[in-house]
Amino acid sequence: MPPRPAYKFQIWIWKGLMESGEENVETLSHLEPNGAEDPLIILYTSGTTGKPKGISHTHLSFPIKAAQDMAFGTDVGRGTRISWITDIGWMMGPWLIYGALINGATICIYDGAPDYPAPDRMWEFAAKHKVEILGISPTLVRALATHGDDLPKKHDLSALRAFASTGEPWNPAPWWWLFEKVGDSKLPIINYSGGTEISGGILMNNPLVPIKPCGFSAPCPGMDADILDDTGASVGANQVGELTIKKPWIGMARGFWKERERYLETYWSRFENIWVHGDWAMKDADGHWFILGRSDDTLKVAGKRVGPAEVESLLVAHPNVTEAAVIGVPDEMKGTAMVAFCVLKNNATDDLEKELKNLVAKDMGKPLAPSKIHFVSALPKTRNAKVMRRVIRAAYLGKDAGDLSALENPNTVEEIQRINQ
Repeated sequence: MPPRPAYKFQIWIWKGLMESGEENVETLSHLEPNGAEDPLIILYTSGTTGKPKGISHTHLSFPIKAAQDMAFGTDVGRGTRISWITDIGWMMGPWLIYGALINGATICIYDGAPDYPAPDRMWEFAAKHKVEILGISPTLVRALATHGDDLPKKHDLSALRAFASTGEPWNPAPWWWLFEKVGDSKLPIINYSGGTEISGGILMNNPLVPIKPCGFSAPCPGMDADILDDTGASVGANQVGELTIKKPWIGMARGFWKERERYLETYWSRFENIWVHGDWAMKDADGHWFILGRSDDTLKVAGKRVGPAEVESLLVAHPNVTEAAVIGVPDEMKGTAMVAFCVLKNNATDDLEKELKNLVAKDMGKPLAPSKIHFVSALPKTRNAKVMRRVIRAAYLGKDAGDLSALENPNTVEEIQRINQ
């Protein structure tokens, strides 16, 4: 074996470090002046739709938008204890740091797995540190719910004032579990949807207005959001269209790092001077907004447009299904057929696939039931828990999945590849 390289270490005693800082306070406290539009940070997206994008933000954009959304949406102010369970390298990590510190809040940082060494570690952490605002993803809620309803009740969660959630659409079952079993039907769930490119949210709830399960009360302050049809016209109540932004906002991405044309093509090429975010959305008759999934994930089955999230919500409503992902594959009769992949709480019974197909058919009609349902140990996800449907589809069809640098669990791809071998 080659010799190990020699490393030089310096050991500092904390007291000595503090004394050194006091002696050199003038040098160490110097702040370099920066303009509002000077580059601040490059944040990479999760890569669910392709190669991760390097989003360029400035000193004015990201910090101010993060602080504004956190203050107005989650009621975070001086001394508030907030924790957001996220990989610190993705967008919600810097969002938490900038937003909380600008608002004078206290950040409770979580390290390690949320269910190890014990399945109630998440609730123990929240109780121990008296967390007031807890940011938690639907994927994590589904996983924690499998351990039963009693674990949260073992801990004193009286400091909690609200939950918050982002990153993916909710399914009704885990939303109600968090609201009823953990929040005792009293704590609001602040649903939040936007992206790395936004510096935060387009849509958000807040504790002062009515909230509907899985929905959003309104656009965030400063966001001129609208839902448009294929011609660029605003849609009516209960009509599905593209989520868009019609005017500039303070947190707008200044571009993709060294990929200007890709930035323009991704968000600005559909309608003139309108940001097209890439999500299907709907606003009901009461003015509440709902995200229905990525528009580039949408399937056309038997002539009908179907969002994977619609089918996935039905599948995870079954008591034995923890998670589900739906993809479209070529089909001679329908044009596109749906194939579902489910993660189970317990082993599959002989009739479970038929049972799940009937569950979807009862709600959406027989033509829109998945043609096949496969049971897997886990779904391919990014490190911030987003399901990578493009990777599932490529693995299932034996195609190149493209950039996998954001994939958290590569072994899941091999498991899906083996299904059709």
